[in-house]
Amino acid sequence: MKTRLLLAAAAFGAALALPGVAAAANAFTTGNVNMRAGPSTQYPRVMTLPQGAAVEVYGCTNGWRWCDTSWRGYRGWVSASYLQMMYRERRVYVPEYAPRLGLPVITFEFGSYWDRWYSDRPWYRDRDRWRRGDWDRDRRDWDGDRRDRDRDRWDRDRDRWERERDRERVRVQPRERDRAEDRRSGFDIRRRGDTGPQRGEGPDRCGLAGIVRC
Repeated sequence: MKTRLLLAAAAFGAALALPGVAAAANAFTTGNVNMRAGPSTQYPRVMTLPQGAAVEVYGCTNGWRWCDTSWRGYRGWVSASYLQMMYRERRVYVPEYAPRLGLPVITFEFGSYWDRWYSDRPWYRDRDRWRRGDWDRDRRDWDGDRRDRDRDRWDRDRDRWERERDRERVRVQPRERDRAEDRRSGFDIRRRGDTGPQRGEGPDRCGLAGIVRC
């Protein structure tokens, strides 16, 4: 009986030492945060954890920047800055209290981790590219394409603005000419109608002695 108890205890201890089987610590998310397929924002998003989600933490990278977590069957890495744990009856942020919380420092084993947790994911087939870190180059290419697209869009907007400006200028010029001609015509009419007394003519005699009405 004693031998069986010792063997059971040894088996339990060995199970705890296996990756992913070790006893996990409870933590809470402080906001909506992405769970990633690796300890970096460059890795694919596994899912988005809601604020206040109770997750299990299996360990964190050196410096306690990223932690290996699980939530409702999902497994992945979460930024430690968005995780809190209970310490002396109050919640504290993981990066600040990790040594006192007893969290182990672990490493990210890309191959075994992805094989175990992400074999059914669409980006799993590109695991060699993600393993090599080509995602960084792809992101630079994407950024370059985005800058090119922005530049092309700006050029198109500028061309459209210039075309609209030219059309407006064409519409405005005839109106300006018409108004100028109207002003000149009105001036000529007023000048012809305002002749005044002709040479040799004296002032009208209208209204003298109240006899003649003009």
